[in-house]
Amino acid sequence: MMTFKRKAYERLQAWMNEPKRKPLIIRGARQVGKTTLVNHFGQEYDQFIALNLEKERHRSLFETIPEVENLIAAIFLQFNRSRDGGRTLLFIDEIQESPKALQMLRYFHEETPDVDIIAAGSLLEFALDEVRSFPVGRVEQLALHPLNFEEFLGAIGETRALEALQTIPFPNHAFDRLHQLFLTYARIGGMPEIVADFAEHRDLTRLPRLFDALWQSFKDDVEKYAKGRTELNIIRHIIDTAPYAEKRITFGGFGQSNYKSREVGEAFRTLDRTRLIRLIYPTTNTKPPLVPNLTRKPRLQFLDTGLLNHAMGIQADLIALSDLADVPRGHTLEHIVFQELEAEHDSVAFKPAFWVRDKANSSAEVYLVFQKGKHLIPIEVKSGKAGKLKSLHQFMLQCDHDLGLRLLANHYSVEAAKINSERSFRLVNLPYFLASKVPAYARLQNYSS
Repeated sequence: MMTFKRKAYERLQAWMNEPKRKPLIIRGARQVGKTTLVNHFGQEYDQFIALNLEKERHRSLFETIPEVENLIAAIFLQFNRSRDGGRTLLFIDEIQESPKALQMLRYFHEETPDVDIIAAGSLLEFALDEVRSFPVGRVEQLALHPLNFEEFLGAIGETRALEALQTIPFPNHAFDRLHQLFLTYARIGGMPEIVADFAEHRDLTRLPRLFDALWQSFKDDVEKYAKGRTELNIIRHIIDTAPYAEKRITFGGFGQSNYKSREVGEAFRTLDRTRLIRLIYPTTNTKPPLVPNLTRKPRLQFLDTGLLNHAMGIQADLIALSDLADVPRGHTLEHIVFQELEAEHDSVAFKPAFWVRDKANSSAEVYLVFQKGKHLIPIEVKSGKAGKLKSLHQFMLQCDHDLGLRLLANHYSVEAAKINSERSFRLVNLPYFLASKVPAYARLQNYSS
């Protein structure tokens, strides 16, 4: 697979230059590029040693050698390397295959400071259940996501479009080109294998076969973690029906089934841990803290919008569209915006939220909110005039600042939006393809409390 420039590479370089760096764990779903990223980063070192704990000969080192110093010596011996050979990066891939290896990470920082350690693995949440004392405070963690739009542009060689995207404020003359490129990105998503094939061949007809194999591999992996036959059947049912679900879901009877709420909830929580299909709960706050309200109905978010489009069979529908808001039967626009915002954060714990107010005869929902300093900033994703943004108006009436954002198929602009005769706020309109730049455009506004 071709090598992409990932934004996480700069994060790895910063980690490398820290004087007292701790072992780093890179977490993320399957096939998002963790191994490729670290193999590429290993070129920064004089020596690079890569272990894959799916291989018995590598895993057995951790199972049979309990002392860290002896373990490191055995690894250097097995790879015919010298401790005096210069700066060394040891990469422990698929670390979820060995709970002992996870547990031993806590000792590397103190006992072998001359060797830099990066570990990576998928489905680590399940492996951590078997670790008696996870080395909290003695390791750093980084979350890796599918490629975002910036990375996609770099991967397909659209350097001028990338420069325009990174220019703030955005130059409106580049709107049409970036809008078309974003439609392509929204259709195929950011899974590295898919993007690599498209970058090489520029042939969309090749992708369904790759998506089929990728989607099936995810389903096969997830099923390994079902707790019994009943949960296995529910997980299979969820994977088959979730792409067609409403924007907010109810557990009981999900997907026109007879499964009970508790059973479906447990299966969804298992899927959430795999990051293939995640539960996104709303907040009811308009001021920090941004706390999800677990008593409200959640929304579903898929790992990658390209996978979602493929699962729903709507990728062909996107070809002739000029506005993602017009996608039939799909939630492509909402998913890609969420995906873009999440990819800007490398914290394992970060998860965007949406806002709701569920009251009798007066419900409201704002697509996303994010915390900036002491404020929660709302983001709407829809077409239409500012005066029709009723839910956003309800949020702005209750919050402590005067800034709202909207993503739509139009140019960048800032307008005054009236709520009533006494209240107004500034509405920042951004084209969809600037979703990852929402925090930067919020910084341009000197919004008031």
